[in-house]
Amino acid sequence: MNNKILKKIKIPDKPGVYFFKKGKNVLYIGKATSLKDRVRSYFGKDLIATRGLLIVDMVFKANNLKFQKCDSVLEALILEVNLIKKHQPYYNTKEKSDKSFNYVCITKDELPKILIVRGRLVESKIFNRIFGPYPNGGQLREALKIVRKIFPFLDDKSKNYLEFYKQINLIPDLNDKKLYLQNIKNIKLFFGGKKKKIFGNLKKEMREYARLKQFEKAGEVKRQLFALQHINDVALLKEDRYIKNSFSSGFPVSQRQPFGKAVFDGTFRLEAYDIAHMSGKNMVGVMTVVEDGEAVKNEYKKFKIRTQTTGNDIGALKEVLERRLAHREWAYPSLIVVDGGRAQLNLAGRVLKKLNIVIPIVSVVKDEHHKPKAIMGKEEIVSKYKKAILLTNSEAHRFAIAYHKKMRGKNFLK
Repeated sequence: MNNKILKKIKIPDKPGVYFFKKGKNVLYIGKATSLKDRVRSYFGKDLIATRGLLIVDMVFKANNLKFQKCDSVLEALILEVNLIKKHQPYYNTKEKSDKSFNYVCITKDELPKILIVRGRLVESKIFNRIFGPYPNGGQLREALKIVRKIFPFLDDKSKNYLEFYKQINLIPDLNDKKLYLQNIKNIKLFFGGKKKKIFGNLKKEMREYARLKQFEKAGEVKRQLFALQHINDVALLKEDRYIKNSFSSGFPVSQRQPFGKAVFDGTFRLEAYDIAHMSGKNMVGVMTVVEDGEAVKNEYKKFKIRTQTTGNDIGALKEVLERRLAHREWAYPSLIVVDGGRAQLNLAGRVLKKLNIVIPIVSVVKDEHHKPKAIMGKEEIVSKYKKAILLTNSEAHRFAIAYHKKMRGKNFLK
């Protein structure tokens, strides 16, 4: 597909979903904050560097482009997933591994919970409905935060934070089971892409509550109607802009926003990396994750080192960082934590610079007993996030040692 075909298509500066096609066959489906900007990015000179050979091949084979406008980025995110599931485009399924996919799951409880479940997923007796897969966990979490402000629901943390959630309207009146189940029903419709049907349901509910003179409940439904008509997805816009700025060809490096600025307003995510081996044998690397001070163990990653045959920790760290950062479907961190000293800190900086990615980095320096004695990096970041940095680093060391021992045991039995 070339620019001549693109110029004939009037693409709006609106959120939506776009389709690259070859004849009637859908090759690739994507979503955009701005359809106009995102589609143009596929025709830049540095497409290979920013999107990879697979996407270059897709653009070359495509001979047509279609799009569908949406009222918000949130709806574009949901529509994209539903259409990919329906059409199974070759270049979408080839580009990503389903091991890292995320699903919105609704339990079969009397008062159903809404959960995000990550990894391979099959139909389960535990869940009433499953929506997905969603390749970007960060975007999905932001999406659910927005949906929850419209239709409050219970999640797996609600038991511990019940009173707090009630105060900020993330949980409805649990004494009114009917109202709660209506929320769940509307969430199912929303993730199914049926917003118009929700409007009809809400208007009907509001009239019924008004008829029964239950004006407080009628007012709550009216609030939901207004919120649905004016979806506030600023956080999702920031997340989408970062992905576009980091990987599209439409923005020079000097104009790209640092990733930290894009996510400091939402979840603060730290990723720590560590290497483990014994005299260069059974060499492995790991990544651990801490979000808002809590370890997120289901997002830990293991890397069997492929490029190093000796005890080259620096080379192994380079391999792990490059392999991790190639996964654009994984949420990127607000801060990277490496284990070591100046050499590891400089190496991580060079890897990010080569990839045109701006993420702050700190390094945890250890003493002869492998206990933290200093943290290298920007002073304001270290002082503000010291506890989380040390937690992430400690988890990385523990996880790396456990993985190395497992690999050593397997290889010993061969």
